[in-house]
Amino acid sequence: MLYDKARIFVQGGGGGDGCMSFRREAHVPMGGPDGGDGGHGADVVLVCDDSVRDLQSFKRRAHYKATRGRHGQGAQRHGASGETLIVRVPPGTEIVDLDGTTHDLIVPGRKVVVARGGSGGRGNRCFVSSTRQAPRFAERGIDGEEGWIDLRLKLLADVGLVGVPNAGKSSLLSRLTRAAPKIAGYPFTTLEPVLGTLDGAERQLILADIPGLIEGASEGHGLGHDFLAHVERTRLLVHVLDLEPLDGSDPEENYTTIERELELHDPRLAGLPRIMVLSKADLVSDEKAEEARARWQARFDAEVPPREEWEPDDPFAATPVLVTSAATGLGLDELTLALFRRVPLLAAGEAAGIAAAGDKLTGSELDDLPAHQTYTPRSRKGWEVEPLDEEGVWRVVGPEVERLIARHDVENEDAMAHVEHRLSKMGVLRALDDAGFQPGDDVEIAGIVFELDAS
Repeated sequence: MLYDKARIFVQGGGGGDGCMSFRREAHVPMGGPDGGDGGHGADVVLVCDDSVRDLQSFKRRAHYKATRGRHGQGAQRHGASGETLIVRVPPGTEIVDLDGTTHDLIVPGRKVVVARGGSGGRGNRCFVSSTRQAPRFAERGIDGEEGWIDLRLKLLADVGLVGVPNAGKSSLLSRLTRAAPKIAGYPFTTLEPVLGTLDGAERQLILADIPGLIEGASEGHGLGHDFLAHVERTRLLVHVLDLEPLDGSDPEENYTTIERELELHDPRLAGLPRIMVLSKADLVSDEKAEEARARWQARFDAEVPPREEWEPDDPFAATPVLVTSAATGLGLDELTLALFRRVPLLAAGEAAGIAAAGDKLTGSELDDLPAHQTYTPRSRKGWEVEPLDEEGVWRVVGPEVERLIARHDVENEDAMAHVEHRLSKMGVLRALDDAGFQPGDDVEIAGIVFELDAS
């Protein structure tokens, strides 16, 4: 079974606490503060690894927590930082991280930091100044980021086989490649995408059988809505059409249904090059098969904008129509040749843009992408002052001021004096005064209410 979706919980390691310590040693009077800093918490990093094929491992384990940093100690001994937690995902994985940003991991070695570890607290030695030579406080470590993220695998196939159920896609795949999909004479035999490798003289192509496309698939009907995403990264679509469906349906209506669902799912799919395959030719007469081929070919030729001359291997030329039979092998050699002709070789660096990035990055930009790249989320900054409903109570919100409060013990007078000094340097006290703060008013930061002197 192909596992192409997962939801996992990630948690960066917390930072270690700084140490409050004073040097105590014989014959060394007034040794002074010597508390060491806490170590940084470890990050959770997702890495694209081409030895992984699907998201099955996340069904067995859904929680990934990185190690925290060690606490600082006396004698200026700093705590060790946590070891980065590496989580491996297959190429083609799309990630929606904690802040809603979407990342595509396509090139092996590409990395995404999905949960940053917290920074370590500073020891009291860092707070020595000309007016404060014996600080009796140290910073606490900050908790790492945590939350649920969504993973979605979109197969990296060169060619996608699409068509209504029981059109003969699995039979074609089994004859063209060494794949062994389930084949039977009823619809929805294939319940998940199946990949196969088509060997050529100098290269290989990956073919994907996309199952379950019916009318309304783009809206969630049938099985197709679960697998339409796998078509997005293909560079060529092979539309398999049954010459004479056993259910009596009209082949032209079947063709229109599939093409409409592809366009509704992603308009870019409508512009992908196509090959039309009229399958199961062994079930009709040669004359009927040739008549159908000629009729479809004339239709596609008429849809191509006029042009002086088409290049023979131009993938966006008129759609070729081939008659095939998986039972007898009819047309399979011609189909193989057409696949290799219409799927061009990728240039250096272009693999990073297969379908997913191809409509976002130019060719030169793709060439400039490094082979190994790490995406790290930006730290959020800023704060604002807002009055609460209660008279004489104000709230300051923002990641900077909330981290400042989280780092210090509000019961420690020395620590709170330092916090008030930092708030003044940040401009928070002036903003409170401009907003109408009065002496005696309360201020809430990070859920803690206390008094401040904003004068």
